[in-house]
Amino acid sequence: MAAWAHFPAGLALESHKRADAIVPVIELPAPSRVVLPLDPGTGESAEPVVAVGDVVQRGALVGRATSAFSANVHASIAGRIIAIERIEAAVPTGACLCVTIAADAAPASTQDPWPAATDHASMNAQQLCDALHEAGIAGLGGAGFPTATKLVAGRQRSVHTLLLNGAECEPWITCDDALMQTAADDVVFGAALLRRACGATACVIAIEDDKPAAIAAMTLAVDRAVDAALSLAVVSAVYPRGAERQLIEAVTGIEPPSGGLPVDAGIVCQNVATAAAVARWGTRGEPLLSRIVTVTGSGVARPCNVRAPLGTPLTDLVAATGGYRDAPLRLIAGGSMTGIALPSDDVGLGKATNCVFVATRADIAPRVDAFERACIRCGNCSDVCPAGLLPQQLHRAALADEHALLRELGIFDCIDCGLCDYVCPSQIPLAHRFRLARGRFREATVAARKSDEARERHEQRQRRLRDEAAARQRAFEEVRARALPAARGSDGIDDKSGEAP
Repeated sequence: MAAWAHFPAGLALESHKRADAIVPVIELPAPSRVVLPLDPGTGESAEPVVAVGDVVQRGALVGRATSAFSANVHASIAGRIIAIERIEAAVPTGACLCVTIAADAAPASTQDPWPAATDHASMNAQQLCDALHEAGIAGLGGAGFPTATKLVAGRQRSVHTLLLNGAECEPWITCDDALMQTAADDVVFGAALLRRACGATACVIAIEDDKPAAIAAMTLAVDRAVDAALSLAVVSAVYPRGAERQLIEAVTGIEPPSGGLPVDAGIVCQNVATAAAVARWGTRGEPLLSRIVTVTGSGVARPCNVRAPLGTPLTDLVAATGGYRDAPLRLIAGGSMTGIALPSDDVGLGKATNCVFVATRADIAPRVDAFERACIRCGNCSDVCPAGLLPQQLHRAALADEHALLRELGIFDCIDCGLCDYVCPSQIPLAHRFRLARGRFREATVAARKSDEARERHEQRQRRLRDEAAARQRAFEEVRARALPAARGSDGIDDKSGEAP
């Protein structure tokens, strides 16, 4: 049964989600080359475990996670490793270490290097988390955060709710909608595994009300599951519904603490596509090798959703839509509001790349050739901010690099939704400046910490040198005190001078 939830602030954006472009999902064949980013989108790359010239099977491990913020990476096609280098990628940093595989060599075995199915029923929660970590499963909603890390944190904090995010609030993206329409049972099955892994007692799947077909498909799948712990929540289509903190508050009424994480509020949030990837692992033993991605915008001939192997060059995805049209102006990985501008379409499809937005002047005309003007204090940015911040004051503090004031105003509660930019009549790039300000804040914090550590090391060294000098002086005085009586005669006359001291 679906429950209805409401949402504070935000904005109802013009939708560009054509129903005829959502389904069916096009299955893209294996490309001749893949470029696999080793960074899932968190800024921390996996470590390569292959070398140039190695021949690998599909599903073979090529990158090993080195931290809780990196994820294992597997070969999405069989072939030969032809490059391991830092190149441009669809990640926030703009570039990362990538493994390029060419399908020009047949592997020694054509059998997939994973079992046909997993014995997930016999696994306990930690074993499930370990298995999902090995499978390289990460958040497919756009952030790329390793799934196992979230689940372990949730179990350690004794969370009560698993929230599956199917809101998909960006105005052009429809890959989650397509997934829920075509693989609803996978989402539900994956939800059950995720709930076991994090220890939650309830699971809520949240969907925006502008997806009637997805709601209908998910309702039937939930009914078939006959799971009292599972429910749907239908939320109004207001941007940025898909942001974790905002969706949690809308569905549960719980507001995660400022500066905290969802687990601090007893909730683990995962994307519906992540749940489906978990189901593919559970039923086929398959690591994360592919994903559904929306290819859209006025710059492509036929917008659609495509399932493609990870690492597929974006040019192949565009070709699947019939190619470019109408003089493309921007190529963006992600949505029109929060996506990352790309320099070329040679970039490989990453785990967190949920959309390839090929924009023309018609799509982004309001922001093109616009000159920034002075703030007129209209308050529009404050009215729409879903985090309840004061962007005008944040902007002044950001320009002045007043770090203490930025923290006080909640700069780290900004979710980069871009609404303040969208409604600003003065065309001030607020979200961009907030991102830069956070970066400078972190750099200043790191520099201050290093300075404090250096000062402490210097003071420790000075104390050590003083202590060593004092110890040498005491030792000298002790030796001198012992040596002085021996140098004098028993009658008190100095043996050297013959005189009384």
